[in-house]
Parts: sequence; C-alpha cells; structure tokens
Amino acid sequence: MNWSFQLYSARNFQPWEGVLSTLGKLGYTEVEGFGGVYDDPKNFRAELDKNGLAMPTGHFSIDALEKDFDGVRKIADVLGITLLICPFLMPDQRPSDAAGWRGFGERLAKVGTTAKKAGYGFAWHNHDFEFKKLADGSVPQDHILSSAPDIGWEMDVAWVVRGGGDPLPWIEKHGKRISAVHVKDIAKPGEGLDEDGWSDVGHGTIDWAGLIKVLRARSAAKYFVMEQDNPNDIERFARRSIATVKNY
Repeated sequence: MNWSFQLYSARNFQPWEGVLSTLGKLGYTEVEGFGGVYDDPKNFRAELDKNGLAMPTGHFSIDALEKDFDGVRKIADVLGITLLICPFLMPDQRPSDAAGWRGFGERLAKVGTTAKKAGYGFAWHNHDFEFKKLADGSVPQDHILSSAPDIGWEMDVAWVVRGGGDPLPWIEKHGKRISAVHVKDIAKPGEGLDEDGWSDVGHGTIDWAGLIKVLRARSAAKYFVMEQDNPNDIERFARRSIATVKNY
C-alpha cells in the first residue's frame, strides 16, 4: 500500500522542506494537502518531487470550492491533486436540523458535479459533529450522504468514534463511497494529554489492524492517510505510525 500523510499534522513543525524530507525518508509515498501549503504550489511541487512524494488528494474549504473553483483547479493541477476533499464546516455555519443538513448536502452535490465535469473526484471529510444526534434522533452524516448521492467520503474513523458512532456499520453501508480514509488513533486513558487525546497510530484504542482489513475488503478506499491533529513530536508520530501499519 501507498501510505499517505495529512500535512496538517505537521503545521507546527516548519519548515516544510524538512517535513517532506523526513516523510520521504520514513517511507511515505504520498501526502495530503491543506490550505497551509497552497501559497506557492510550484515550489511546493518541486519539494514533493525532490523527496519522491505525490499529492493525489487535497483539502479545500467549502467557500473556495463554491466561490473560486477555478483557483482550486489551478492549485490542484500544479500539485497533482485529483481528489478534491471538503474537510470542515465552521461551527457558526452548521445547521441545527435535518432539513438544514440536507441543504448542506445539496451544496456538496453541486460542488461534486462541478468537480466531475472538470475531471476531478470529490469527497466530504467528516469530524465528530456529523455523528451527534439531532433533536429528531437522526445524524447529520446520513443527511449529507443521502442528499449528495454521487460524492465520495473521506472517512475519518477516529472522529466517527469521538462522535459516538461505530465505524463498522458505516463502512458496511457506505463502503463503495469511501474513497479515502484518515488513519488516526485515540489515546488510551491517561495518555496523550498534551496531544488533545490523540495517539500514534497503532498505539491507541482503535483496532486499526482489524479496520484496515475491513476497509480493504468492504470499501473503495484508494488513499490511507495518516493524521494526528496535535502531535508534540512530528518525527515520532510519523515514524511509529508507518512502522505499525506496515505490519497490517
């Protein structure tokens, strides 16, 4: 497998040249972009090439995707991104009921149509809020996926768990739509207190050995992206995580 790395994990460990060099030496072959690396796509692409890294996936805000798709396209083409991913919705923009979430899904569906016509894949990336029950007992993620039936899903398994969901039924139900996976782990009780409760992959509480097997068998995921939202040592996180998953 080609293991990828979400560069957001390394935002506090600049310069990027050093980060990319470390990732290449550790055996990563892909990275996933986010807004913090798009300022100078040409030079960033040169650093990727230098370290034997590709960037097939990238995160872009809903505002950029809706209001400046041409700008997104130009960045993606320079960096080699073929799967555009919308990663987040700010708290003040989140609907409070099922109808609102269906409306948001319809917005994503329109972006997906635009992306497809331009030759790109498109997916939504979850956090925890999509799995927290609304007043009627439903969950936003169901409304998003049902209102945008043709878009993909980048499943962040650890956020599903933190939102109170069980990843396995979601994989069973929507596996064909899962185009990418965030491989992230939740720290054991009393650990990771200075890392927002996250862990190096394979050293926490999520059964990644079992999940990788299920995802390979039951999903369409092409990209497996290592992430830790707030590591205190980026080299340690990147090194221990890839060493673990290579045994799966």
